[in-house]
Amino acid sequence: MEKYLEFVGKSALFRGVEDVLPLLEFLSARTARFAKGEYVLRSGEEVTRFGLLLRGKLTVEQEDYWGNRHIVSRILPGQTFAEVFACSPGARLNVAVLAEEESEALFLDGRRLMDAGESGCPGQGVLLRNLAQDFAGKNLGLNRKATLLSQRSTREKILCYLSGEARRSGSAAFEIPFDRQQLADYLCVDRSGLSAELSRLKAEGRIDYRKNRFILHSGA
Repeated sequence: MEKYLEFVGKSALFRGVEDVLPLLEFLSARTARFAKGEYVLRSGEEVTRFGLLLRGKLTVEQEDYWGNRHIVSRILPGQTFAEVFACSPGARLNVAVLAEEESEALFLDGRRLMDAGESGCPGQGVLLRNLAQDFAGKNLGLNRKATLLSQRSTREKILCYLSGEARRSGSAAFEIPFDRQQLADYLCVDRSGLSAELSRLKAEGRIDYRKNRFILHSGA
């Protein structure tokens, strides 16, 4: 735990907390390591702790009855996950969290954080404020995802996604966090159809790409 104190203190979740250690003790903080491909959390679980990723990379996924996978989001170091479920008594995960590579996460007691009956701890109010901002940001992300999935065709989904990434990066040239299969899962499209549509867009001069780096051409 000690080797991550500085990293935790600089995270968005703990921004403004003067003394991190007492708050970590108050929230019964513990760390856990996960091998590549290992489940961090499984769909259907009732969780009381939420995570802060310390190192590695996680994916948040949904899977239907027939095993079709849909990537909801990716978690990078310094980002949180499962906080909505951990802070909502009785809520069960409708997603799974998997380690995309060897990872380590810090887990905090969400029920204790939210319990007004607790005596409290210095920094608890700041943490709650930061958590509320995190909720708001993720809600905006879900709204963007809903807009993306409302597009009718694979081409429209690709262009909507790439346009959004260009706006967020502030540049027509940017990198996306997915390989082709992951992008297909994220857009809820077939991988072969995705690859074919990307090739057509490139031939038309609308985009250029190499692996996960893209360039958008406005004049095409």
